[in-house]
Parts: sequence; structure tokens; C-alpha cells
Amino acid sequence: MAAASAPFLDMLHADAPAPDRVGGMALYGWLIGAWTMDAVIHADDGARHEAKGNIGFGWVLEGRAIQDVWILPGFFHGTTLRVYDPALDAWHILWSDPLKQYYARQIGRAEGRDIVQLGKTGDGVAIRWRFTEIARDSFRWLGESSPDDGVSWRLQADVQARRTTH
Repeated sequence: MAAASAPFLDMLHADAPAPDRVGGMALYGWLIGAWTMDAVIHADDGARHEAKGNIGFGWVLEGRAIQDVWILPGFFHGTTLRVYDPALDAWHILWSDPLKQYYARQIGRAEGRDIVQLGKTGDGVAIRWRFTEIARDSFRWLGESSPDDGVSWRLQADVQARRTTH
């Protein structure tokens, strides 16, 4: 299997952002590398779960996108494709978790020092995912949902991430 996957990985991976996208790619480009995470998951029933996991970010598709993989054993195992759209000066965010069969589409933009991603789940619930407390080697990621279309928000996930490699 490894030999068969090598050409695919070579076609997917890129070493750097595409030259015609360099400026726009900076919003998420600083994430490239490997990270560990400490996460607190808040279930709908009020239960609180703590877990440790890993995140990896890389340039893909000739440097025109960034893909990441988030692995939090027992909670999610998914991937995000982040595609910069120069016409919008924003990012199309596509999350897929085949373990939970959870999919989300969002638009991501800078908001002050944070990165805010807004969208809806497949069943129409508003979601807001935010990168906050951003530093060179750490960030906090908050995943929230809103039952009232953005009037109020409920915290679903609180992740503290630390860089392990660039």
C-alpha cells in the first residue's frame, strides 16, 4: 500500500504557497507543521471530556490550499481543506470527519488578531470556529454552535495547541 500511495502524496503535497497566492496564504500559512493539542469537549448533555491529540498542517494542491488533519482519539478524526479565494479575499473551509460522519462548510477571515470561520452544519445550525490567542508556537481553537442563528453561542470544543515541528 505504501508504494501505491507515494505518487498520490507527491501529487497532493506542495513545498510552499503558490507564487500568485503568497500574500493571501499568510492567514493560515503560519500553521504549517505539526502540533499537539489538549482539548476539552462539551457534549450536548453537559458532559465535559478531556483528551490529548495531534494536528498536522501542510501545503497542498500546488500551494493553492492548506490541508490539515486533526486526530483526537475517541472524539474526531478529520481533515480540513482550506482554499484561499482571491476574489473574496477569504478562505473556503471544508471540514470532513468520516468517523462521526460530520461535515461543515465555512468562510474564514481575519477578525482583529483572530481567525474566524463562520458557516452552517448540514442541518442548518450556525457554527463559528475561531483561532484565538495566536502566537508563533501556540494557539487556542474554539468550536461553537448557535441554535438561534448567531444570537447566542454554545461552546462545543476548546483546544489548546502547541507546535512540535515547523
